[in-house]
Amino acid sequence: MRALRVVVIWAMCLLAPAAWAAGDRVALILGLGAYQTVPALDNTRNDASDMARTLEDIGFDVTLSLDTTGEEMRQLLQDFAFRSETADLALIYFAGHGVEVQGENFMIPVDAQVSSNLDVQRQSVSLKQMLAAVERARKMRIVILDSCRDNPLGDAIDLSQSTQAVATTTTSETTRGGGGLAPADPDRGTLVAFAARDGQVALDGRGDNSPFARALMSKMVQPGLEISLMFRQVRDMVLSETGNLQEPHTYGSLTGVPFYLAGPGAGQDPSAAPSAIDAWAAIKPDQEEQLLALAELGDTRSMLGLAYIRLNPNEGRFDPAAAVDFLTRAAEAGSPEAQFELAKLYERGTGVERDEPRALALYREAAAQDYADAINDLGFLHYQGGLGLPADPKKALRFFERAADLRHPQAQFNFAALIDDGLIPQKGPEDAAHYLYEALRSGSSDVLQLLSERPTMFKDATRRALQAKLKQHAFYTGAIDGDFGPGTQRGIRRAYGIEE
Repeated sequence: MRALRVVVIWAMCLLAPAAWAAGDRVALILGLGAYQTVPALDNTRNDASDMARTLEDIGFDVTLSLDTTGEEMRQLLQDFAFRSETADLALIYFAGHGVEVQGENFMIPVDAQVSSNLDVQRQSVSLKQMLAAVERARKMRIVILDSCRDNPLGDAIDLSQSTQAVATTTTSETTRGGGGLAPADPDRGTLVAFAARDGQVALDGRGDNSPFARALMSKMVQPGLEISLMFRQVRDMVLSETGNLQEPHTYGSLTGVPFYLAGPGAGQDPSAAPSAIDAWAAIKPDQEEQLLALAELGDTRSMLGLAYIRLNPNEGRFDPAAAVDFLTRAAEAGSPEAQFELAKLYERGTGVERDEPRALALYREAAAQDYADAINDLGFLHYQGGLGLPADPKKALRFFERAADLRHPQAQFNFAALIDDGLIPQKGPEDAAHYLYEALRSGSSDVLQLLSERPTMFKDATRRALQAKLKQHAFYTGAIDGDFGPGTQRGIRRAYGIEE
């Protein structure tokens, strides 16, 4: 955060107390095998049931559904989308028939009856719908498709316009031709994992679980195993088990903060490491070696992690110049987070000669990729004047609004306060309440604390509009009077994710 604020931002660096934390990891597990009109699958329900137990054992709040119909799947995704908003991590695992139609991936429910591409599109659930169901989780989103590689519908659909790119698990060890899934292109912070990469057979294996499901369940229970390295180890395990016949593949880019599905390992305490620099410094030496190997292969997240380690002044590995090298490589490869972090180093002159034009160019490169932190900082730079920019409050407001719409918590609060102060033309109390509500749902402990302790910093009309917003989402049942008494405070906590 910059020292100056457009409005009183209340830069409270306090974290929300642990008692406030919502269910931080939620999972929706779908296992479909008893298909009515397409070939049945043997292991998918076993895989899903075992995956659900595995995730529950490491602290996930799991919803399991077997042999799900299309209507049930759509309702489950709708409910899961709402729950995901207050979770740190939202994960969907699908085991069943999946197929690509004209470049888009569809997961087929057990009651599907199809005779054309249009039937598939109307009756199935798309990968896009699954991504939408996890997209508002606060820190990380994961969709795992453990679905069959072939075309289970035979000649019923026309695959001539599809890319035929990615194959995943199936119930036989022979290719029957056609099918597979198209490459995924999720938003930043979302990972999509397929059981096998394009052109390969995904084997059902021997026993009750597929090689991919077995590897996942083996690795995800290991405390202290960073998530990107976990998927890399899953890949290596499946390659070894299948004699290099099947190679799992992941798509997307995770955030630069380390994450552990099974929690921290011995000597690691994420609650004591609120920053990326501190969090990466706690990673185990053997995993740092894996990061170095992946960085050599061009993995930008590994480069980021290594840079953060070398930016920690409390570590014996402190080496700002080396951090600049890692960030430069990642920035040149297109990582907006690396561009943003490198901009800060050029702005301060840390590990490199101070270069304001270079810093500004990097902020703009990151902002061009919708990196909200960079957009928010550009708002402050334009508001105050900085890095050679003249002060231009009107232009700054456009940056703040854009960052707020990208769910940047500080920008959401800023923009709500600016609206409340009457500084944003054509926006009123309902708009201010919208951004305050969204900041609560995105997990802003600052906003939670302000609305709990100092609600009168906002005008009566904004407070009434927020009460109406809380009532709209069934978090509040009282009067719309602007009085933030016990009922309203309870509604605010529930919107944040605190169940009482």
